[in-house]
Amino acid sequence: MFSLISPSHATKTEWNLANFQLGVGTMALPQPRAGLMDISLYEGGKSSLKGHDRVIKLSSNESALGPSPAALSEYVAVASELARYPDGSVAYLKAAIHEVHGLDSDRLICGAGSDEILCLVCRAYAGPGDEVIHTEHGFLMYGIYARSVGATPVVVPETNLTADVDAILAAVTDATKVVFVANPNNPTGTVLSTAELARLRESLREDIVLVVDGAYAEFMDDYDYDGGRALAERTSNTLITRTFSKIYGLASLRVGWAFGPKSIIETLERLRSPFNINGVAIAVAAAAMRDVTHTENAKAHNNRWMSVAVQRLRALGLAVIGESGNFVLPEFPGAPGKTAADADAFLQSKGMIVRRVENYGLPNHLRITLGSDEEMELVLNALTQFMGGSSG
Repeated sequence: MFSLISPSHATKTEWNLANFQLGVGTMALPQPRAGLMDISLYEGGKSSLKGHDRVIKLSSNESALGPSPAALSEYVAVASELARYPDGSVAYLKAAIHEVHGLDSDRLICGAGSDEILCLVCRAYAGPGDEVIHTEHGFLMYGIYARSVGATPVVVPETNLTADVDAILAAVTDATKVVFVANPNNPTGTVLSTAELARLRESLREDIVLVVDGAYAEFMDDYDYDGGRALAERTSNTLITRTFSKIYGLASLRVGWAFGPKSIIETLERLRSPFNINGVAIAVAAAAMRDVTHTENAKAHNNRWMSVAVQRLRALGLAVIGESGNFVLPEFPGAPGKTAADADAFLQSKGMIVRRVENYGLPNHLRITLGSDEEMELVLNALTQFMGGSSG
């Protein structure tokens, strides 16, 4: 027989705790919805290494040049407004996007990173019994957001690490509600042409939402690339997303946006939390958007190091397929001592962090963010040493 603590000889907290612990074995605890605990946790890039005071972090595709001077100035300027609620309509930021991209503000939605918008799409258009398609090496959050609403993620194989339109179309069923395509894709750095995206959209049913995730769109300069903009402008079922976390260097503030038909935007707005973007983020992101010169400088820096990195990695005998975005994805030999895991360990011993991508189904690859001049020289020299060269 259990003996309860008398309230006359215990504090109220001790009384409640003791009686809760005695009864916990027979209590029915709150249970999450079926399937939620089967969702794998998303893990971001590592940022610290034991034993290293200075770490070169090239694991999260962050901006090599950081925020623009205009954005940093705005960050300081808005500090006095922290007691005020932000503008829930995010009109100031939408105006900046309109100025730079010429997009109708009424067809824009802003989110806490483009991640929030991807989640809103699943909440709005998918649920139990529905299917959400993404490619096998696509952003891991597509599948997580699908599962979070009870939908089934359908993983489609790629061809040569590139999204395959025919494979996507073959996976479509009556249950398909959303198709996610990252273009350029992370972590592969590969791109679908404008013509292939158009073919995909034209071949999908009209009731399927096509989401073109353009997190790395600003790094592109191919004449044949528009990030899906034309489709989003002329169709009623295509949405394009962008982020301020990459080329704009504002990953810490969590700001993203999307453009699409009013019907989709108005639907997502009904699910968006009020004041989902803080006032500092709105002001700073608008300043970053308007500082076109800084964006162009960041793109030029990225283009230069993309060319150098691909050339040097291939010279070491490492295959590199995609050349888009702000990262490279070299494939390492499977021989003992020369695997991707070995290379990662070697780089970490020198205080350098890159991204292992086994969880993307790529155990023989490492994703390496294109960093500053100094960081790139150091990591490329280290890999040369690892592969048996003379640098380092």
